[in-house]
Amino acid sequence: MDVHGRLYIAGEWTPAADGALFGTRDPADGQALGTCAEAGRADVDAAVDAARRALDDPSWAGLTAAERARLLWRVAELIERDAAELAELETRDQGQPLAVARGVSVAGAAEHFRYYAGWATKIEGSVAPVSFPGTLHFTRREPVGVCALITPWNFPLMIAAWKMAPALACGNTVVVKPAEQTPLTTLHLVRLCEEAGFPPGAVNLLTGGPGTGRALVGHPGVDKVSFTGSTEVGREIVRASADDLKRVTLELGGKAPSIVARDADIDAAVQGNVQGALLNSGQVCAAYARFYVDRRRAQEFTEKLAAAVAGLRLGPGLSPDTQLGPLVTEEHLNRVDALVRRGVAEGAELVTGGGRAGEGPLEHGNFYRPTVFAGVVDEMAIARQEVFGPVLPVLTYEDEDELAARANDTPFGLAAAVWTRDLSTAHRLAEDIRAGAVFVNMPAVPDPAAPWGGFRSSGWGREMGSYALDVFTETKGVWIHHG
Repeated sequence: MDVHGRLYIAGEWTPAADGALFGTRDPADGQALGTCAEAGRADVDAAVDAARRALDDPSWAGLTAAERARLLWRVAELIERDAAELAELETRDQGQPLAVARGVSVAGAAEHFRYYAGWATKIEGSVAPVSFPGTLHFTRREPVGVCALITPWNFPLMIAAWKMAPALACGNTVVVKPAEQTPLTTLHLVRLCEEAGFPPGAVNLLTGGPGTGRALVGHPGVDKVSFTGSTEVGREIVRASADDLKRVTLELGGKAPSIVARDADIDAAVQGNVQGALLNSGQVCAAYARFYVDRRRAQEFTEKLAAAVAGLRLGPGLSPDTQLGPLVTEEHLNRVDALVRRGVAEGAELVTGGGRAGEGPLEHGNFYRPTVFAGVVDEMAIARQEVFGPVLPVLTYEDEDELAARANDTPFGLAAAVWTRDLSTAHRLAEDIRAGAVFVNMPAVPDPAAPWGGFRSSGWGREMGSYALDVFTETKGVWIHHG
């Protein structure tokens, strides 16, 4: 069944109540890809009502943990069955190179469903030795309820999976709202959930823009919101959730520092930082985005970094030799370029890149040349604001004792990196840097088994690992007095 132009509510694919539609385009060439339904308030009401009913329906609420696990495992199998189709769809809708779509997005989505299939039968309570005589106290982990899962445009398939899988493993029902720029693989994923046998109302899908998201977040029938996206929108969600005190999990922006110590293997640091900074053209919230390099190694590092990024092949994600794909939209490209122009105006030295790549086969796409700046200082916008693009500012330091304070001088705290051969340097900086994840001598690579989330303005709560079970369950204490 062609599900384009349809929502998925209560087990049925249906147009928007008012018939509204919007289109999505390939960022590599601007060509139209598909048409999606624009969910309005009536559709939000219908989806939330369906999810609410399913919470008490024996077809979902009555499933054993083992039966929920089998459903999740089946989704993982179906993702792998459709891996080639999903990867191509993700590349065409989002722009990421096909190798990234296959090896990161599709593979990661399958692994998240399989990982949480394993957890479904291991969500346990505990017994506490309370002080009341003749009393047994134990805890139950119960579903939070109806969960609104709002996903971003940079890794739409994988992030949908890492929200849906734990929410469903815990017995919740979900209403998924993908970013309007990249809805197509989420449509396919929900179709696979239907094929796997999830009962009506357990999984619902709303496509649409910010208005759809606001209506969903503000709906009194929603018990929890899980959002990945910008810090600005995260703050708006907190305000909208305040009246009824919804549970909220937020994974927001970042400005990850990458520290290159004096003793670092510079060639390895360059290679790792190129990977950590330019995966998905830098459209990664944990992308390495400001590089602190020992002044005595800075020239070598900067020259090798510039040579490495200048040699990357830009092109459509479906081209087998593409290493760097387009930015997701023209609007986003213009924002990245404005920050680059500001970096030049503030006195940073433009070493390579610094403009749109628009010649030949790139003419109609949103391609931006990978850009390296030298001579950057902490106060510059390119060192402080999240660019979310292929921009690499190099800063220098004299004394390692200043590094933690400079790395922490930011409202963000999602990820950080340290490049060193000295174990004490690695441990000291990992302890001192305030970030949700610190990667030593490697790019930022999330894993289903490890917690993911940020300090400060980078978010609330943690996703992945057993930590996701905490945010998708409520703990109930039961007291039984036996005389």
